[in-house]
Amino acid sequence: MGDDSEWMKLPVDQKCEHKVWKARLTGYEEALKLFQRIDDEKSPEWGKFLGLIKKFVTESNAVAQLKGLEAALAFVERAHVANRTVGEVVNGVVSKVFNQPKARAKELGSDICLMYIEIEKAEIVQEELIKGLDNKNPKIVLACVETIHRALSEFGAKTFSVKSIVKLLPKLFESREKPVRDEAKLLAVEVYKWIRDALRPSLQNINTVQLKELEEEWAKVPSGAPRQSRFLRSQQDLRAKYEQQMTNGMCSLADESEEMAQQVDPYELLEPVEILSKMPKDFYEKTEAKKWQERKEALEALDALTKNPKLEAGDYGDLVRALKKVPQCFYDLQLNALLGWHRVYGRSLGHMLVVPTILEKFKEKKAQVVQALAEAIDAVFLTTTLQNLSEDILAVMDNKNPSIKQQASLFLARSIRLSTPSALPKTLVKPLCCALLKQVNDSAPEVREAAFEVLASMMKVVGERAINPFLTDLDKAKLDKIKEIADKIALAGGKKGPEKEKSAPNVQPAPEAPAKPSGPPKKAAVAKVAGVPKKAKPVTAGGKQQGGKSKNAAETKEVTETELSMEVCEEKAAAVLPATCIKQLDSANWKERLAGMEEFLKAVELMDKNEIPCQALVRMLAKKPGWKETNFQVMQLKLQALALVAQKGRFSKTSASLVLDALVDKVGDVKCGGKAKEALTAIGEACSLPWTAEQVVSMAFTQKNPKNQAETLSWLSNAVKEFGFAGINVKAFITHVKTALGATNPAVRTAAICLLGVMYLYMGAPLRMFFEDEKAALLSQIDAEFQKMQGQTPPAPTRGSNKRSEDQEKGENPEEQEEEGSADVVDLLPRVDISDKITEEMVAKIGDKNWKIRKEGLDEMAAVISDAKFIKPTVGNLPIALKARLGDSNKILVQQTLSILKQLATAMGPGLKQHVKSLGIPVITVLGDSKNTVRAAALATLSAWVEQTGMKEWLEGEELSEELQRENAFLRQELLGWLTEHLTTLRSVPSDMLLCVAPLYACLEDRNGDVRKKAQDALPIFMTHLGFDKMKKTAGKLKPGSKDQVVALLEKARSIMRICPCWRFTVLKWNFSSPRIEYIEQLKTQMAPCVAKWLQEELFHPDFQHHIKAISAMIECLEAEKDGVVSCLDLILKWFTLRFFDTNTSVLMKALEFLKLLFLSLDKQDYQLSDLEASSFIPYLILKMGESKDVVRKDVRAIMDMLCKVYPASKIFPFVMEGTKTKNSKQRAECLEELGCLISLCGLLVCQPTPAKALKEIAVHIGDRDTSVRNAALNTIVVVYNKCGDQVYKLIGNLSDKDMSMLEERIKRSGKEMAPPSKQVEEKIPRVPPSQANASLLRKPSKLHGMGFHGRGPSLVTPEFSLDVALLENDLAPICELPDLVQHKLEDLEPVAFPEPKTRPLPAPFDLPSPTTTINLVISKIACGDLNISMQALTQMDDVFRQRSSPDAMVNNINQFLIATVLQLRLINSTHMADQRVPKEDISKLYSCIVGSIMTVIEVFAREASSGVLKDLIEGLLTVILDPRVEDLQDGRQIICSINILLGKLFEKGEQTNLLRCVCVCVCIGFLTNYVMIRFLPETIASVNLDRILLDIHNFMKVFPRERLHKLPNDMAHRTLKTLLHTLCRLTGPKILDHLTLVENRKESELEAHLKKVIKSSAAKLSRDQENVYLLTKRCVCLQDLIELWDYKQKHPDVDLNYFLRKLSPSARASVERGLITIRTEREGKANMQPPTTGTLICLLIPGVSIALPTGSEELKPSVFRERLKAFRQLNGLDNKDTLTSTGVCKDALYFCNSSTLNPI
Repeated sequence: MGDDSEWMKLPVDQKCEHKVWKARLTGYEEALKLFQRIDDEKSPEWGKFLGLIKKFVTESNAVAQLKGLEAALAFVERAHVANRTVGEVVNGVVSKVFNQPKARAKELGSDICLMYIEIEKAEIVQEELIKGLDNKNPKIVLACVETIHRALSEFGAKTFSVKSIVKLLPKLFESREKPVRDEAKLLAVEVYKWIRDALRPSLQNINTVQLKELEEEWAKVPSGAPRQSRFLRSQQDLRAKYEQQMTNGMCSLADESEEMAQQVDPYELLEPVEILSKMPKDFYEKTEAKKWQERKEALEALDALTKNPKLEAGDYGDLVRALKKVPQCFYDLQLNALLGWHRVYGRSLGHMLVVPTILEKFKEKKAQVVQALAEAIDAVFLTTTLQNLSEDILAVMDNKNPSIKQQASLFLARSIRLSTPSALPKTLVKPLCCALLKQVNDSAPEVREAAFEVLASMMKVVGERAINPFLTDLDKAKLDKIKEIADKIALAGGKKGPEKEKSAPNVQPAPEAPAKPSGPPKKAAVAKVAGVPKKAKPVTAGGKQQGGKSKNAAETKEVTETELSMEVCEEKAAAVLPATCIKQLDSANWKERLAGMEEFLKAVELMDKNEIPCQALVRMLAKKPGWKETNFQVMQLKLQALALVAQKGRFSKTSASLVLDALVDKVGDVKCGGKAKEALTAIGEACSLPWTAEQVVSMAFTQKNPKNQAETLSWLSNAVKEFGFAGINVKAFITHVKTALGATNPAVRTAAICLLGVMYLYMGAPLRMFFEDEKAALLSQIDAEFQKMQGQTPPAPTRGSNKRSEDQEKGENPEEQEEEGSADVVDLLPRVDISDKITEEMVAKIGDKNWKIRKEGLDEMAAVISDAKFIKPTVGNLPIALKARLGDSNKILVQQTLSILKQLATAMGPGLKQHVKSLGIPVITVLGDSKNTVRAAALATLSAWVEQTGMKEWLEGEELSEELQRENAFLRQELLGWLTEHLTTLRSVPSDMLLCVAPLYACLEDRNGDVRKKAQDALPIFMTHLGFDKMKKTAGKLKPGSKDQVVALLEKARSIMRICPCWRFTVLKWNFSSPRIEYIEQLKTQMAPCVAKWLQEELFHPDFQHHIKAISAMIECLEAEKDGVVSCLDLILKWFTLRFFDTNTSVLMKALEFLKLLFLSLDKQDYQLSDLEASSFIPYLILKMGESKDVVRKDVRAIMDMLCKVYPASKIFPFVMEGTKTKNSKQRAECLEELGCLISLCGLLVCQPTPAKALKEIAVHIGDRDTSVRNAALNTIVVVYNKCGDQVYKLIGNLSDKDMSMLEERIKRSGKEMAPPSKQVEEKIPRVPPSQANASLLRKPSKLHGMGFHGRGPSLVTPEFSLDVALLENDLAPICELPDLVQHKLEDLEPVAFPEPKTRPLPAPFDLPSPTTTINLVISKIACGDLNISMQALTQMDDVFRQRSSPDAMVNNINQFLIATVLQLRLINSTHMADQRVPKEDISKLYSCIVGSIMTVIEVFAREASSGVLKDLIEGLLTVILDPRVEDLQDGRQIICSINILLGKLFEKGEQTNLLRCVCVCVCIGFLTNYVMIRFLPETIASVNLDRILLDIHNFMKVFPRERLHKLPNDMAHRTLKTLLHTLCRLTGPKILDHLTLVENRKESELEAHLKKVIKSSAAKLSRDQENVYLLTKRCVCLQDLIELWDYKQKHPDVDLNYFLRKLSPSARASVERGLITIRTEREGKANMQPPTTGTLICLLIPGVSIALPTGSEELKPSVFRERLKAFRQLNGLDNKDTLTSTGVCKDALYFCNSSTLNPI
C-alpha cells in the first residue's frame, strides 16, 4: 500500500510513464477522462502529452495498452498538435498493436490510423502501413492490409492514394498466409470499385486461379460509383453538401466519383523503367557500322529494352535520330523499337523527330510494317496534339505514293475522332479541308475513301455548320456520302462499340480498318493460359488421345458428301438465297457484287445448321469472278462468308477441297490474309486439323509465292496451339519443315523455326534428332527456339474435338496421365524398319575372326541406326551378333558394342522391351569385367535401357538371379549397386524377385568386403518389396552358421528401416540444431505408408491449425491403435520433435498433451523405448525445459517423469547432462534439478559414465552467474551429500574457495533432514501425478471405471451392473466414510436461492480456429486439478451455452461437458475436500459454478445427454448431498438446496426414458429417493419407453431375486423397486403387461408375476376408493358430509378429488370446493382465507400456503394469478423477475414448492 500511495499522488503525465503497470493504467484512464473534458483543441494541456502518445500505444502490459489506445485515440481526435505525432504513433501501432491477439486492441489501432487520416495526414499513415507489409509477422501484415482496405473504403481514392496500393497487390497475392491473400482479394475488389478497369493491367501476372476469382468478384461489383463515407476535417463543407444532397435525392458526388474513376490511367499505375543507362556502350557506333550483323545486334538490344510497359523520362533525342538513319532492310526491328516510345513521347522527347519518319515509311508494302507504323504513330498522338502534328501531315498530303496519303488520312481520321471540338480550331480545319478536297478526286480509290472518312470525322466532331464553308466545291453526291459516313461514326465515349473502345488510354488503333478502329487487345490469350493444365496430356499419332480414349472419335462423325454438279448447286443455292443475291454475285460491277455478298452473309446467318447446303454455297462463291476477285472488299466478304458456312453448316472434306487451294493463295495477301486464315481455321474445326493441315501445307509448297508459304506455316503454328497435336502426321510435317528450312526467303525459314518450336512443346527433345544434319547456323537458331520453349507446357485445346476430350478427361489420375503421356510422345515419332539393312554380310562381318573386320561391321551397324534416327523393334539377326561381341576379347570392341546398344535404346524406344532377355541380360555379364571403363560403359548402357523399358522385364524370370550367383566380385558389386539404385523407384516388383534373395544372402558372406557392403545396402531394399517374413523364411534354408548371421542382419535392417516403398537407403541421422528441409522430407517419405493419406497431409501442412487437427485425431485413436503407434513410435516421436521448433504455443501445448498420453499408454503396456527412439526424441524434449512459459516447463517435467518408466534412468542421465551445456540459463537450471531428482530416486548408480565425472560437471555450475543455476547445482550436490555423506567432496573434486564455501554453507543449512531437490521443485511448480496430469487424459468417459468412493465396504452390485469408469482421484487420497441416507423433514427447509458464482472476469475464450476445437479445449480444463482454471472453464462454458452461438458444436459436446463436470465433482470429493491447503471458500465457489453451469445446460440441452452420463451426473450430485463435509462449508446448506432444485429441473426437462433407466441403475447401487421416481411420472408417462424400462428392471430382478435382496443389510433397493412398479401400474393399468416385448424369457425373473399382483390389488383398491369418494362427493349437501370428505382426503392423499368433482354440476362443484376451503381455514385458524369462485384445489394441494382470494362476487383477473405466483416464488426464495400467464400458475407453483423441499428420504 505504501508504493500505491506514492504513485497515486503523481500527476497524470508522470503516472503514464511510471514503471508500475498499475500506475500507468490509472494514468491512461485519467488521461482519457482529461482529454474528454478539454473542449479547446489548442489548450496548453495537450502539449504535456505530446511526447507520451507513442508510449500509450506501445504499452507492454496488455490490459494497460487497451486504455492507452483509447486515450491516444481521444488525443488524436481532439488535440490540435496531434498531427506532430503521426509518424511515431502509427509506427508504434503497426509494430506493437497489430500483433496483439486481442481484437479490441487491433480495432483501436486501426481507428487511430483512420483518425490521423481524418486530420489530413493520409500520406504518412499510408507510408507506415505500407512499411508494415514487409514485416515478418503475418498478423501485422494482415492488420495493415485490413486497415488500408478500411481507409480506402471510408475515405475514397482521392484521399487515400491507390497508386501505391496497386503496386503492392501482386506481392500480397504471393503471400504464404491464406488470410493475407484473402484480405488482399478484398482489397483488390475495393480498389476496383474506385478505378475500375485501370486495375487490370497491374494484376495480369498474378496466379491464374486468383485472377479468375478476382474476375468473378469484380463482376459482382455494382455498376454505380462508390461514395466516401468519411471526410477530412477540411472536407466538412463537402460533407454538409453531401448530406444535403442525399436529403434532396441528388447524386452529384457520385458523378464526381465516376469522373475520378475515369481519370485514373493504368499507365500511371506502372513503374517506369530507365533504359538509357542500360543500352550497350557501342550502340551508336554499331548503328552506323558497315556490317549488317552489327547493326542488327544493336537494334535487337534496343528492342529488348523497349518492351517495358513504361519508360522513365529522359533525353531520347540522340536515340531517335540514330534510328532514323537505320537502313530500310531493318524495318521490323526498327519499328519494334519505335513502338516502345509511345509511353515517353511528349514527356521526354519532341514528336517532331518521329512523326515525319513514320509518315515517310508508310510507303512500305509489307502489311506487318504498315500495321506497326500505324500503331506507333497512334501512340505518338496520345502524347501530343493534332495542332502540333498538322504541319507534318499536310506535308505528305501531296506525296506521289498513294499508300502514304492513304495511311496519313486514316491516321488523321482516327486522331480527329479522339479529339474535342476545341482541339480543331478553324485555323487547323481550313488547311486540312483544302488538302483533303484534292484527295477526294484522287485516282486511287483507297485514297479517296480515306479522305471521305477524314472529312466525315471532322463533320462529326466540329459539326456541319463549322465545316460546310470549306466544302462548297464538292458536288452533292460526295457531300451526301460524307454525311452518310458521319452518321455511322461513333466518337470516343459514344454509344457504338468500336469507337467506344477508343476512350481507353491504352488503345492502339488498327491501321487498315478505317471505319472500325480496333479496341484494346482481347483477353482470350489470358483465358487460355488460365486453363492450361499443369501436365499436358500428349496424343498419339493415330489421332486418338492418350489413355486409349476412342469415344470422341465415335462421337465426332466425319461428314461425307459426293461432289455435285454446277446445276444441282445452283438449284440448292436458289432455294436458300435471294434471287437478287445470286444475280449480283457474277455482276461486272463490283458494287453490285459487294451488295450481293452482303445479302449472302445475312441469308447464311439466318439459316439453321441442317438447312445450309455447304457445297452449293461454296460453288456460288467460286462463281465468276470467283476467287480471282480484284476488289478486296468483295473478297473479304467472300472469305468471311466461307468461314461462316464452315462454322454453321455440315461442312465436308469435299466442300473444303473446292476452296483450300484458293485460300492458300490468298493467305499471303495483305488485305485479305487475315480473313483467309479465319476461313482455314473454320475448315480445320469442321474437317479436323490433321487433314486440313496436311492439305494446306502441301498446297503451299507447290506454289512459288514465299509469302504464302510463310503465312501458311504461321497459321499452322497458331492452329496447333488451338487444336492440339492430336492426329498430326508428324512425318509429313517434318518433311515440309525441312523444305521450308532450305528456302531462300528468310521469312519462310523463320516461320518454319516457329512451327518447330510449337512442335517441340508436344514432342520434346526427340524432335531435334530429325534436324541434326542441318547447317550449324540454322541448327543454332532451332536450338534457340527450343530453348525458349523449355519448361513450358502445351496449351489446352480451345477448338475442335480435343477440347471436349480435355474436359472429359479432367478427372483422370494425373499419375496415369504422366505415364501414358511419356509413352505416347515417343509413339508420335515415325519409325523406320531397318531389318532389310541388316544384311547377312553385315552380320558376318560382326562375327568375323579378324577384329578389324568386326570393328568395320560394328561401324556399319552404328551408321544404319544413326541414319534411321528412330527404328522399329524388328532388327533381324542383330541381337545374336551383338550378344557375341559383348564377350569379345578386344575390350575396345566390347565398349563399341555397348555404345551401339545404348544408341539402340534411344532409337528403338519402348519397343526395346522384347530384346531385354536376348540383349539386356548379356550386358549384365559385362559388369564382371576387370576394367573400370568397360564396367562404367555397361552401367551406362543398362541405365539407358531401363529408361526405355522399365525394371519389370528385368526382374521377371531367373536370369537376374543366375547372374547374381556368379562368383565374380566385380559383377556382384556392380549389379547390387545397380539394383539398389533402381529398385527404390518401384512401387511393386514381380514375384520372381524372390529368387534373388538366396544369391543376396550368399553375397552377405562373400570374401570381398565391397560385395558384402553392397549386399548389406541392398538388404533393406529387398525387404521393402518382399517383406521381412518372406526373407526370414528364405533364410531358414541356410546352414546354421550362415542362418544366424543373416537373421541378425535382417533384424538389424528391420530395426533401422520402416517398410516403405519410397525409401532411400541414404538416411540422414536425426541430429540437428534446427530442422532443415531434407530432414522433413525424409520423415514425410518414411511416414507415408504408416499413416492415412489425409493425416499425412495434415501432419506436414504449413499451417499450424492443421497440426492441431492432426494431433487431436491422434489423441482420439491412441487407445484404439496401440499396436500401430508402437510399430512406428520412432517416426511419431521424430515428428513431435519438429513441433518443438514451432513458435505457436497452441501446437506445442497440444503436442505435450499427446506425449503425456502416449507415455502413459506405453507405461501400461510395459513398453521400453529403444536407443534409437530415445536418441531421436529426448535431446529435443530437453530443449523445451528452458521454455520461458511455466505451463510448458510443467508439462515437460511431467513427461520426463514418465520417461523414467519406459526408459532406464541411467540412460536418460547423459541426455540431461548434455542439456546443462546450453547457453539457456533456464534450461541449465531445469536440467540440474532433473539430475537431482534422478539421483534422489535411483541413487548414485544413475550417474553416467561415472559418479565422479558426472558430479564434477555438476559442481562446475556452482560458480554460474545465474542465481537459479547456482541454486539448482547446490541442491543437486546436497542430494548427493544426503546419499553418501562426506564422500561427496572427493567426488566433486577441487572447487574454488568461493564455490566451496557456498556448498558448505548450503549443506550446513540443509542438514540431514533436508528434503530432496525434487520436492523443492515441486513447491515452486507442483508436479502433477501422471494420472492427474491433464483432464484430457480421460477423454473417453464411456469407458471409465470405478466410482471414486473409498471405505464403503464390499459392493452390492455384481459386475453385470458396474460401469467401466476410470479412477480420477489419486490412490493416496484420504479415505472418508459416508453415512447412510438420511430422511429430512420437508417442513424444516428454509427458502433458498441459487448461490452466485463469484469468479473473476475472463477474456473471451474463443480466439481459436473453430467453435468445436475451442469448446473441446475449454471442456478439457473443467476436470483440471487447479480450482481457478476449472472455475474459469465452467464460467466460459456457461457463457457459451447462454449465447447459443454454435448450437451444433454445443449439442455434440453436451456429454463431454457433463462427464468433465462429474469428474471434477469426484475430484472435489476425493482430493480437494481432504486437502487442508485448499481454501474452503474456493470449493464453495467451484460448487456454485458447477451447479450454475449444469442448470444452464439442462434448461436447453437436457434431452441431448445419454443415459450413462445422466447416471453418473445424478450419482455425483447425490454424493455431494450426502457428504457431511459439504454441510460444514460456509454456503453448504445453499449448495445442497441448489442441487435439490437442480435435480428437480433435471427430471422435469430431461428425456424421461433415459432418466428412468438411470433411476433403475441407481437403485442397484443404493442411490435413490422416492420423489425422483414418482414426482414427474404422472405428467411424463406418455413419453417414457416402458419397454426399455421394464427390460432393465427384468435384468435387475434376474440378477437380484427376492431371496438375495432380503439378505442385504439395507432394503432400500427392494422398497424403491416396489414403489416404482406400483407407480407404473397405477398410471398405466393392465396395459403395462403389453410392454414386456423386449423381455425374451419372462420366466427368468419375477417381474411379470409382480406386475400382475400389483395390477390386481390396485384394481380392488381403486374400485373401493372410487365408490367411497363418489358417494361422498355426491351427497355433500351439509357440513357433516364435507367434514367426512375432508377427513377421507387427509387419510388418502393419493386420491384425486378433481376426477370425481368434474362429474358434478358447476354449482355443486363450487359448493364443495368452498366448503372444503372453509373447513381447512377453521382447522388451521386462518380466517383470511376466502373461498374461490372457480373450481381448483390448489390450496388443498399446497399445505402451509395462505393466499387471500377474492370473494365469490369478484372476477378473477390475470393480475390475481400473478400475485399468487409472486407469493409462491417469494415463499421459496426465488426472485420475481419472470412473469407467466395465469394459465401457468398452478403448475409453476407446484413445481417451485416441491423443488424447494427436495431431499432424499
